[in-house]
Amino acid sequence: MSVQFQPKQTYSSRLVTDSDTIIAFTVLKRTAKTVTVQGDMLKEPTVFRVSLYNNVEQFKPWGSYSMCPVISAN
Repeated sequence: MSVQFQPKQTYSSRLVTDSDTIIAFTVLKRTAKTVTVQGDMLKEPTVFRVSLYNNVEQFKPWGSYSMCPVISAN
């Protein structure tokens, strides 16, 4: 069984380019394939598709690029 995002929980990550900066997102609701979150630098609740990596759900809030932040469910 994989580690999944839970509603009403806040998840955070550090930026690769600045380890002193922490971004946080709160999961408002989820489906089997998406999460709706509200958090840093998002003006309104946004839906993201989740992916699995080593049986842990994750999403990339600012897109996919070489040093993008990744929010993981663990």
